[in-house]
Amino acid sequence: MRSLVKLDDWSSSDVGAVFDLADAYREGRGPMAKGSAVMFFPPTSLRTRVTFERGASLMGLEPIVFPNTTLDKTEALPDVAQYLDNWIDLLVVRHHDLAVVEALAATHAMPVVNAMTDENHPCEVLSDLYSLRQQGDISSLRFLFVGADGNIARAWQEAARVLQLDLIQSCPAELATPGAAWTDDLETAVRSADVILTDGPGAHAEALEPYRITAALLDLAPAGARFNPCPPFVRGREVSADAVEHPAFVGHDFKAGLLPVQQAVMAFCLGLG
Repeated sequence: MRSLVKLDDWSSSDVGAVFDLADAYREGRGPMAKGSAVMFFPPTSLRTRVTFERGASLMGLEPIVFPNTTLDKTEALPDVAQYLDNWIDLLVVRHHDLAVVEALAATHAMPVVNAMTDENHPCEVLSDLYSLRQQGDISSLRFLFVGADGNIARAWQEAARVLQLDLIQSCPAELATPGAAWTDDLETAVRSADVILTDGPGAHAEALEPYRITAALLDLAPAGARFNPCPPFVRGREVSADAVEHPAFVGHDFKAGLLPVQQAVMAFCLGLG
C-alpha cells in the first residue's frame, strides 16, 4: 500500500511504474479493482474530479464523493480514516491544506491520493509529464515555468527533484519558489526552453504582467517547443489570446492523459499491476 502526498516521497522508478500502468489503461488493458474510493472535492473542481471519478468507475472502483468541507470538522482525521477503513479501499483528497492529506495518510489505514492542495498538485504534473513522454524522451527537455511560487510551481519542483529535470522558473525575484533555479530574464529563458509552463497569477497579477506569455515570445522559442498553460488559464492574464492560437500550444487534448494517469496512480497505490 502506497500513498501519493508529495512526489518527493516517490522514486523515479515509482513514476515509471505509474507511466507503465497509464499506458495499460490507455490501451484498455489496465488492472481492474474491486471496492470503493471515497473522494473529497470542492464544487469548483472540474478536470481532476471528472478524471478521478470516471477513472475509478472504469477500473471497477465505486466512487463515493463528498464536498471537501466534510473534512473541516472537529473529529480527528486519524479517526476519520480508521472508520472509513471498515468500508472503503482508497481516499482521494482535494483540500487546500496539505496537512489534512498528510494526517489521513499517516494513519496507513488505506492509500491516500493528493488530488490538489495549496502546497502542491502532484497528479496534474504527472499527467503533463506522461503526455510529454508519449511524444519522446523527457529527460533531455528544458522546462521553463513562468509564474510565482504556488502549488503548481512547487509540484514541478518536486517532479524535477525526483526525475532530475532541467527546470528554471521565471518571475520577479520576490515571487520565486524557494530553492528553485530562477531568472527574471524571460526572453532569454524562452529562447532555450523546450517546454513552457504557466499558472494563474493569483494575487500577483500586476507584478506578473510583464511575464505574460504571448505569441511573439513563443516565436523566440526553439523549433518544436511546447507551450502548456495550466488550466484554468485566462486569456489576457497569464497568457495572451494569440499565445493559445500559436502552434506551440499543446492543445486541449494534451490533458487527455489525466484519465489514465489518475487510474494509474490509484492502481499503483492499491498495489495493482
